[in-house]
Amino acid sequence: MSLKIRKNRAAALPPACPVGECMVMLGGAWAPNIIWYLSGGPRRFSELKIDIPGISAKVLSTRLKDMEEKGAIERRIMPTSPPSVEYRLSELGQEFVPAIHAIVEVGYKLKLRREAKLAEEAAAQQTGHAVPA
Repeated sequence: MSLKIRKNRAAALPPACPVGECMVMLGGAWAPNIIWYLSGGPRRFSELKIDIPGISAKVLSTRLKDMEEKGAIERRIMPTSPPSVEYRLSELGQEFVPAIHAIVEVGYKLKLRREAKLAEEAAAQQTGHAVPA
């Protein structure tokens, strides 16, 4: 006997899925980090490299170029000697900041849940009791 397929009650997504559009911009491991640090104000390449441990210069350069092409960040050549380049969020890039803050909040909650579960499992292992799933 097969189960009846239930009707989906969610509103249909528009033809050009807005979630997909956002994920194209935020795709990749480093875009949210770049947006996070640029939300505090303009940063030079070397400052972003320090801000984001683990990112290579090549990957950072590629992501900055990609995000500039997509309109999330702006690149400005500073009139200094020697010339320097500064990156900042565009108006579009600024719109991602609240979403990233919301994701961070959910991340904190998930981390606390995971830590509580691990502590519960460790306590159960010490007492010999099973942990309910």
